[in-house]
Amino acid sequence: MVYTRKNVSTLTSAERRRFVTAMLEIKRRGEYDEFVRMHIEYYVSDGDGGLRSAHMAPSFLPWHRRFLLDLERSLRRVDSGVSVPYWDWTRDRTTKSVPWTKDLLGGDGRRSDRRVMTGPFAYAQGNWTIKEGVTDGEFLTREFGRPRQPLQLPTRRDLNTALEDPVYDTAPWNSTSTRGFRNRLEGWGRGSGNSAWGNHNRVHRWVGGHMLGGASVNDPVFWLHHAFVDLQWSRWQKRHAGARYLPERPPGLGNSQHGRIVARHEKMPPWGVTPDSMEDHSRIYRYA
Repeated sequence: MVYTRKNVSTLTSAERRRFVTAMLEIKRRGEYDEFVRMHIEYYVSDGDGGLRSAHMAPSFLPWHRRFLLDLERSLRRVDSGVSVPYWDWTRDRTTKSVPWTKDLLGGDGRRSDRRVMTGPFAYAQGNWTIKEGVTDGEFLTREFGRPRQPLQLPTRRDLNTALEDPVYDTAPWNSTSTRGFRNRLEGWGRGSGNSAWGNHNRVHRWVGGHMLGGASVNDPVFWLHHAFVDLQWSRWQKRHAGARYLPERPPGLGNSQHGRIVARHEKMPPWGVTPDSMEDHSRIYRYA
């Protein structure tokens, strides 16, 4: 049966409570930390060796689509009525708006150490201890807007710039690709400040704290953010009918990206599914 992912701002109090309860339960079971470990493992950058599948590569979108589905399946084993809501950061842009409420994700970190003090995922509640990360801290951290070097959330215009590009991705298929929907949405730019980070990347930077780097899954907002990113892929497909994932074939021998990216019909680790198989989600879920 096809289920629906809703805008987080439209969730009822009961829906918010059920989502939070399911998240806390998979954390209690130890399942959630497996997701954190997986994302850390597959966060491979341009400068690292080997295959890039989760970031800085064409498979950024299908990889995270499957990642979201795995999380959703875990949640639905707890409560079959739960799905991942999406956060539209072009509309809900303040530090007090959804999803930063006390009954949902809680708010910003305190100034002294960026520790999140409110909401069900605050360390003091006893249900959300950070166990996988690049530091030894046990509490969730955030730093909205990065006050020392201020950033703004992406705008509708920023997002439309990505959606208007008719080509899915282009060579060199990494963080330096200047054309193509994938990197315009993923958001690897140049320079400093807002220009250095586009759409997806700038949201991670704006939230700050644990949302920086491979361990970003520690912050539950990761999923709401990526559900909205996933929705943009669906919107792009509708806007550019017939446009497909690229590259269709893997780069050949002698190409700097040979063996480093996943072509349309190649298998993505760790699941062994292809980008081609992830292009259509209509039989699994839809967006409200």
